[in-house]
Amino acid sequence: MLRLSSLYRFPLKSCKAESMQRASFDALGLAGDRRWMLVDASNGRFFTQRALPHMSQLSVLWSASGGVTLSAPGFEPLDVAIPLDIDVNLRGVTVWRDSLQVPDAGDKAAEWVSRFIGKPTRMVYLPAERARWIPGGYQTVNDRVSFADGFPLLLIGQGSLDDLSARLGRPLEMLRFRPNLVIEGAEAFAEDGWKRIRIGDIEFQLLTPCARCILTTVDPATGERSADREPFATLKTYREVEGNVLFGQNVANEGLGELEVGMSVEVLE
Repeated sequence: MLRLSSLYRFPLKSCKAESMQRASFDALGLAGDRRWMLVDASNGRFFTQRALPHMSQLSVLWSASGGVTLSAPGFEPLDVAIPLDIDVNLRGVTVWRDSLQVPDAGDKAAEWVSRFIGKPTRMVYLPAERARWIPGGYQTVNDRVSFADGFPLLLIGQGSLDDLSARLGRPLEMLRFRPNLVIEGAEAFAEDGWKRIRIGDIEFQLLTPCARCILTTVDPATGERSADREPFATLKTYREVEGNVLFGQNVANEGLGELEVGMSVEVLE
């Protein structure tokens, strides 16, 4: 039987995950997921672990109000509230090809994250009203996305990770691949053939495979990048298609509601 084995939220893009037993889903995906982001203070370009692997050591707890608490080794925790007025103190930011204006979190947050990152940094928030569009060509009920790279959610089958671990010869952490939904009970890469699934009362549309990058070589526990480029190097030997190394599926939820770890998963199409 297929079941939902893990739920993860990433409140601040490219930082530590929150492991959850229950999660709510809204028009942008998992509530509170990637609604905050760190950007270069000089040009608004987004920061990720691709260039700054120590971002993996920044813990971020999301609150029901939408605010977050930042913490990291050697730093006092800092509570950051949602900006009171989402139409003032706007900052121009860039996420891949998208440019948008979003509220800045203020100087206190900027000072904290600048010390952590090691250069002038601003922290920004994405209100639902200012959300980006998902890439063109994908028809979904909700066409908007947060600060995620391109799509609202990422799904990975546990069997797929187990297969990769066996090929590599050592167990791998699922969080190297930063999924929101982990499904167990299916064969390796069974999710490649799914188009639509239901978990609880929510249906999900599987849109396109996820192309992976060097970020998968960062150990989520230590923030260190593997010198042997694993597991990306092994993935590349059998999961490369037209120049893209594929692992996991980009997904959009088609309804609102709440999920809980342990729920059964039904493949509809």
